[in-house]
Amino acid sequence: MGKGTTDVHAYSDSDLVKGCASGDRRSQEILYKRYFSFAMSICIRYTHDENEAMEIVNDSYMKVLDGLSEYDSSRPFKPWYGKVLVNTAIDNYRKNLKHNDHLSINAITESEELEPEIEAELSVNDILKLYGYLPANYKITFNLFEMEGYSHEEIGQMMGVTASTSRSNLARAKKMLRELYNKHIITVKKGHEAV
Repeated sequence: MGKGTTDVHAYSDSDLVKGCASGDRRSQEILYKRYFSFAMSICIRYTHDENEAMEIVNDSYMKVLDGLSEYDSSRPFKPWYGKVLVNTAIDNYRKNLKHNDHLSINAITESEELEPEIEAELSVNDILKLYGYLPANYKITFNLFEMEGYSHEEIGQMMGVTASTSRSNLARAKKMLRELYNKHIITVKKGHEAV
């Protein structure tokens, strides 16, 4: 390593948070880079594309820097940052609510097979493709319940809907994913096998 270069892994999260709180630009840069992949992996699940996810990551990080006084340094940083990311993604959804697409559950035709046998070898691209077809309100409800572990009551409060609407959105999201899987994955794979 060159003179003056430091090992970014030598700093603990606690050290970086203290540095960020005091306005140290190097600490801010290291903390941002350390959690960038984590942040993108959360934000991409709440958006239509990488550009929108990147905006949420950057907005979230600015909120982190502004809100360090609220952070309890006796607790791990990563879960706290995760909550900031999710809340910022929800805020982004609400802000763009009038622009979000709402696909009717009736737009997907019924399949004869209610519970398709899911292949264990789905690629990440296959999963993201299916997931990308979900309307924003279904996608966010699915994320919050299945991936983040929030209750329907909590989701309702975050989204400004009732707990029963959250349950309904989750059920519809799962139904749509099954239908989309049948339509886009099974049909394509059968088409390739026939060739």
